[in-house]
Amino acid sequence: MTKRIGFIGLGIMGKPMALNLLKAGHTLTVNDLNQDTVQLLMEAGAKVARSAREVAENSEIIITMLPASKHVQAVVLGDNGILSGAKEGAIIIDMSSITPAASIELAKEAAKSGVGFLDAPVSGGEPKAIDGTLSIMVGGKEDVFEAAKSVLFDLGSAVTLVGDSGCGVTAKLANQIIVNLNIAAMSEALVLAAKAGIDIEKMYQAIRGGLAGSTVLDAKVPLILERNFAPGGTIAINMKDITNVMDTAHEIGVPLPLSSHLLEIFHALKVDGKLMDDHGGIVQYYEKLANVEVRGSNQ
Repeated sequence: MTKRIGFIGLGIMGKPMALNLLKAGHTLTVNDLNQDTVQLLMEAGAKVARSAREVAENSEIIITMLPASKHVQAVVLGDNGILSGAKEGAIIIDMSSITPAASIELAKEAAKSGVGFLDAPVSGGEPKAIDGTLSIMVGGKEDVFEAAKSVLFDLGSAVTLVGDSGCGVTAKLANQIIVNLNIAAMSEALVLAAKAGIDIEKMYQAIRGGLAGSTVLDAKVPLILERNFAPGGTIAINMKDITNVMDTAHEIGVPLPLSSHLLEIFHALKVDGKLMDDHGGIVQYYEKLANVEVRGSNQ
């Protein structure tokens, strides 16, 4: 069933997600600061709104895909925000990666206006956003989830209601620990192999079918060997996520020694000017320590 959907935040992930909603036949109203992207969506068939309020006035479901908690809070709660224009019974789906505390508070505020709220962050990066096979972890009321589920399946191939409000973003924090520490461990291994002088591509083929094989390994090693750090998920975004991980962990009394070290690696990469590289660029931190570069045989 097609719906009237609003989409706010047309960045690396949001743009292809919005295009997939158009392909699915939904009526789409968009808003973003980047006018070039807005123009592209308009040419693809989307309507353009001048504000978050206008998006909400024209939509049954309003999706946000924004950088951080403060941006989502401003767009939802601001004077010209979503809740100032949303009709009773509308649903907000925040697909950003924000803190659990922020998501829970936004859900409470939305409920005061009779508006449903789901926190539904995603995993899979730009490639899976483009082909519509994202993994989507959802927090919120079951009836709200059921009403919005079909739209989520237009964006992802795996959609799971994890629990009540805040549970989706908590699952995403756990996901980000696993993904980014996986990249860091992989980076150590690649730098060791490069310094030892073995053929990295052959090593990759040798280990990818064993226990060390992973989706992360297959997604990132080929790009690293090509020295391709064009962002599918930037170091900046992942640093924000791991900062949220540490803040949340400390609030509930969970020591995370590996994640805390990873956060310092991100800060070192920021100082080194790598903030807008893909998070596969974590390898550059280890390369600098060992004074070696990981490259494929054709590079």
